[in-house]
Amino acid sequence: MDYTMSEQMNHVVEAYVQYLSSNRGLSPLTVKAYETDVREVLHILHLRGIDTLDSVNLDHLRAWMAHETHKGISKTSLARKVVALRGFFSYTHTHGISSSNPAASLATPRQSSRLPEVLTRSQAEEFVQVQMPQEQEVSRKPLAVRDNAIMELLYATGVRVAELVSLDISDVDFSQHTVRVTGKGNKQRIVPFGIPAAHALEEWLSTGRAVLINEHTPHGALFLGARGGRINQRQVRELVHERARAAGVPDISPHALRHSAATHMLDGGADLREVQEMLGHSSLQTTQRYTHVSLEQLTKKYEQAFPRA
Repeated sequence: MDYTMSEQMNHVVEAYVQYLSSNRGLSPLTVKAYETDVREVLHILHLRGIDTLDSVNLDHLRAWMAHETHKGISKTSLARKVVALRGFFSYTHTHGISSSNPAASLATPRQSSRLPEVLTRSQAEEFVQVQMPQEQEVSRKPLAVRDNAIMELLYATGVRVAELVSLDISDVDFSQHTVRVTGKGNKQRIVPFGIPAAHALEEWLSTGRAVLINEHTPHGALFLGARGGRINQRQVRELVHERARAAGVPDISPHALRHSAATHMLDGGADLREVQEMLGHSSLQTTQRYTHVSLEQLTKKYEQAFPRA
């Protein structure tokens, strides 16, 4: 959407986007999301006759939040937009572009305490081992081998989809059974994987990937699409949904598969900080959500197993 705003506002947003790209180490997708959120809010303010940064006050921003809530936007989406606004006005105030920061005390909406959805261990096994229809087709064999490797690696490591699609062959260390992952803020971490994922990756590299390589293939890209380019996030998400349907398990997203991996690691006795490091969480509080999932599952099992529960 083409958001209308004053020329001054437009120049400031462009400078802010350049700042995010150059100084914050954010991914292009994150920068684009922040830019879209900021431009949307400034467009709404423009429609209300507010065309300079120093004219914006906290009441204007609260009125915008009320408008968004009335439209039915989710609390998660609204919270993301508020974070984007805080960052933008903090930048303009710090860099002397505006005389104040009207978003400094803008509160994010209270999030629900809904626990992340996870598969059970048996459902996860069904998910990664299910026989897909295309595996019987010779022409689709390379893609089927690739898909198996992707699913095994997603579940074995709990990596994000954005992290998975950016992997290169050189990031995989088969001797140590580890993969070097570049996460948020360009932070790198080493994540282990098990024998099933190792076998699936070896099969993909030895029998599948070579079939798909062409002049458009990025040098060293680990996972390729059908046309030889690096596979994208949308394709991986679609594969996860297809796999869930074929396995007869609850329809999950790749992020829910990440939740499942974390929960099963904790259920198996992994240390909370080890899981934090493996998932690339900057805060231990984020990882602690999975202990709540594990306790909830334990309570359910207890109630099912003990008549006097």
